[in-house]
Amino acid sequence: MIKIIFVFAFVFAGGGNIISQSIKERPNIIFILADDLGYAEIGCYGQQKIKTPNIDALAKSGIRFTQFYSGSTVCAPARASFMTGLHTGHSAVRGNENYGPEGQTPLPDSSVTIAMELKKAGYKTAAFGKWSLGFITTSGAPSKKGFDNFFGYNCQSLAHNYYPDHLWENDNKIDLSVNLDKPEIYSGDLIQEKALGFLNKQQAGQPFFLYLPYTLPHVDLTPPHDSIYNYYVRLFNEEPLKETNTRNLNKQFVELYPHAASAAMVARLDKYVGEVVALVKKKGFAENTLIIFTSDNGPHKEKGGDPDFFKSNGIYKGIKRDLYEGGIRVPLIMSWKGKIKPEQETNHMTALWDFYPTFQQLANLPVSRTVDGISMMPLLFNKKVSDHSYLYWEFHELSGRQAVRCLNWKLIKLKVGTPEPVTELYDLDKDPSEKNNVAAQNENIVKKLENLIKQAHQKNKDWPLLPEEK
Repeated sequence: MIKIIFVFAFVFAGGGNIISQSIKERPNIIFILADDLGYAEIGCYGQQKIKTPNIDALAKSGIRFTQFYSGSTVCAPARASFMTGLHTGHSAVRGNENYGPEGQTPLPDSSVTIAMELKKAGYKTAAFGKWSLGFITTSGAPSKKGFDNFFGYNCQSLAHNYYPDHLWENDNKIDLSVNLDKPEIYSGDLIQEKALGFLNKQQAGQPFFLYLPYTLPHVDLTPPHDSIYNYYVRLFNEEPLKETNTRNLNKQFVELYPHAASAAMVARLDKYVGEVVALVKKKGFAENTLIIFTSDNGPHKEKGGDPDFFKSNGIYKGIKRDLYEGGIRVPLIMSWKGKIKPEQETNHMTALWDFYPTFQQLANLPVSRTVDGISMMPLLFNKKVSDHSYLYWEFHELSGRQAVRCLNWKLIKLKVGTPEPVTELYDLDKDPSEKNNVAAQNENIVKKLENLIKQAHQKNKDWPLLPEEK
């Protein structure tokens, strides 16, 4: 196998004393998770049509990862991976399954989230945005999974509507039925207002974990018709949609100008990030706050979403629901004033489940040995970090899909729930765009990677994937 050369560019100022001091101080952690934002949908990753000055500035102030992978190619299992430190071969939530009366499959009582770990370490914990991991009456409710405060959508299906008739504040239903008559209260802005309110109340000396799973730029394509939106309407000068299957005129709030709407949603996300960073600086928290920005999966192509127009994936193949690079490789930015040296870049291969042990170390907690993640802390202090022997994903829609990445090799199996699965192998060093399937020429490598897939996939009666599990 061809070896990958990793660049360890995550450099901290100072010497060994800063390491112990930083951990002892237990930094604040702000984790921003965009929804369906493609790898190249922001300026610092190559976007040309949408302006994202605040996210670009955050990248310039810290480090930009070029080989970071989400936990899944859709919403709920990606969030479960982040919360539990497990890839989808081991996690309790492996797909987007609705679960009555509202919401998705709940995390079980046995799942210990990173929020629970940080709360145990004395952190104040809050989440503002989209939850997706269990209704308030289930074992997966945010209040049962480590969060002191929650505001937003419990259910990701309802989160498609940016002018909903209700949201949730902890276990209380917030009435927004005024939106049934006309679009008055935009959920993204209300969620941001609550998040900034929490941040503004924090005091020095009390560490906090602020989880911001924003709903932008997920469908529906519904930004407020403000100056941001109008700028992109003029810029793209696109023809308005007519009454077609793409735009149903009997449904509220579906946009006439989908390109402008998509761009305005990404730009609004950028605005939210800028407001968070500005408030951190205003509060004097910058030198003790790690700010992280990433996405849950690749871009969508629904209800006017157009990743081809925006080149949302850059050079990468695939979108949301694919296990090609475009569906799971996402942007990752980490910034921490005075600790992370600015204008850094690393191609070290990391994944969403690595944040669990990383946050444990930041909070001076013992690192769990039962998770799939590897702590990024050594990287933070310019020391060698253990490499993943492989990364694994499974997807429970479209007849079942699996993928494994080991060094430069990526094996993808399609239709795994059928009698005739399809096998594809790519050398990402030579073929990062996954254009040339070389499985037939590399049978030994295929066998080795198939063994890794068997090793990674743990049977779960609630999530049957292979024919013999059904």
